[in-house]
Formats: sequence, structure tokens, C-alpha cells
Amino acid sequence: MQGSRPSSAPAGDRHWRGSARFATGCALVFFGMTLLVDLDAETLTPSRTLLWLAMTAVLFMILLPQRVTAGPGWLAVQGLVRRQRVRTDALVAVRRYGDVSAHLILRDTDGRRLNLDPRILVANPLLWHELDTGVRRSRERGTLRDGADVLEQLGHQIDDSTAQAVLRASGIY
Repeated sequence: MQGSRPSSAPAGDRHWRGSARFATGCALVFFGMTLLVDLDAETLTPSRTLLWLAMTAVLFMILLPQRVTAGPGWLAVQGLVRRQRVRTDALVAVRRYGDVSAHLILRDTDGRRLNLDPRILVANPLLWHELDTGVRRSRERGTLRDGADVLEQLGHQIDDSTAQAVLRASGIY
């Protein structure tokens, strides 16, 4: 079937590449603008160029989103420095912190933790499907003791946004 991913390929954040391009573009525009301003003011020196380059790198690191991938029984978040990975089929706890800038913390039986922005799951149904499948296995095995209600609420939120997207695409909503 054309357009579907092979079952062995991990699901990923379908918006990550666009966000990474945006971060790169913003950083390059910042670097170019600062160099142009310094050139116009005739204050550009090698040390100031290094300063602008360092600030550009910091801006890029701030804007670059974490890359989220998932497969059968696992979920991973890759940042610039650190990679977090949990077994979704062996989750012990799921907690949600914050309201405006909410994030989920997932912990598995091996003691590994993962921090994740729930908006990524809302925007990527394949990631949510992989997590939900693993959560069901955790419930069947009896390892998930804390946070099933958090995931249930998130599931309803994802179902609602998916239904709205389908209605919007069909012209009904």
C-alpha cells in the first residue's frame, strides 16, 4: 500500500523537520542581521563575529525542538545533548505537570524517565497510537499503577482534535 510506513519503521513527529528548518532559518537570519548591523556601524571585528556566532548557536539550540520517535513497545525523545527512552509496554507511572506549558513524565519498570510535550502526541496520531498500544500492554501486565487517568484524558483530547480535523477537512465543521 503506497503512502503507509513499513511496520518496522518507527513513527516520528511529522512536524519536526519543518520546525528544525524554522529554527535554522531564524538562527541564520539573526546571524546575518547582526553581521549587517555591525558592518554598517563599522564595528565588526573577529571577536564580535565570534560573539554573534555563539549567540546564533544558543538561539538555534533554544529553538530546535526535541525529536520524538516511537515503535512497538518504546518511545524516545532526542534532544541536542541527551536521548531519553522508555518502554511503553512496561510503564509504571505517567504524570502531567503544568497547564499552559504542560509536559508528561513517563517512567518505566527499568527506572528510565522521559519528558514529553503532550501537544506532540495530539499533533501526531501515529506516535499516540504507539504509546496507547504500549500503555494497554502495561495495564494488562499490571505495571501501570499511576497515571492511567492522565492518559485517558489525553486520549479524549486527541480523539476530539482528530474528529475536528476530519470534519474540517470534509467541509462540515
